[in-house]
Amino acid sequence: MNDNQLLRYSRHILLPQIEYDGQEKLTKSHALIVGAGGLGSPVALYLAASGVGELTVCDYDNVDLTNLQRQIIHTTQSVGINKALSAQQTIYEINPEIVVKTIQQKSSEAEFAALAKTADVVIDCSDNFATRYALNRVCFALKKPLVSGAAINFEGQISVYDFRHDDSPCYQCLFPDTGENTDMRCANNGVFAPLVGMIGTAQAAEALKLILNIGESLQGRLLLLDALSMQWREIKLKKDAQCRVCA
Repeated sequence: MNDNQLLRYSRHILLPQIEYDGQEKLTKSHALIVGAGGLGSPVALYLAASGVGELTVCDYDNVDLTNLQRQIIHTTQSVGINKALSAQQTIYEINPEIVVKTIQQKSSEAEFAALAKTADVVIDCSDNFATRYALNRVCFALKKPLVSGAAINFEGQISVYDFRHDDSPCYQCLFPDTGENTDMRCANNGVFAPLVGMIGTAQAAEALKLILNIGESLQGRLLLLDALSMQWREIKLKKDAQCRVCA
């Protein structure tokens, strides 16, 4: 790292769990972020600020005025611009020393696999079951850690599926794909603005811990947040012996 980086990341380097070697590891790491909306905004901002050296941001949607209530990586001037591109512009204002690649079209499962192959961690910030199931299959096949989050109304959830460990359950274990899942999207149901920030920031923290191999991840645990009562609940997860993906 150069002198500017040592100064920029000095508060990380002071942490005994990170120090110089850990921060250097971050600067050489690559995170794949799928979705640059409510969850993807804080994920991208904090990973960029933390010095993750390369970010790939995927989103085929354009910024809409209704997004600005919660998708804090975008500004009023971003309305009408592709979300991945808008996110890239904001990230470079925060940290011009990292590399940000954008995927501005809808990706197939095979395309996600190609993107995930070079990533150290995949963060699912999407808002639909099809993408979540696809990323789960891709990460299991490639043995990549997956940080999954969701938020709607006043309720959010987050878990980690770390397929580097054979005992890790997967998203399919938790939500079996029956073909009958109905997407609940913010556009139709509403969402409390700070909720996505709380879940997204937690996703960023889990992603950084996975890259650094520090602390205890949320593998095998599902955290549920009720923002109205400000209560967190934890549910233990186990592999489903009949799971069609990871059994």
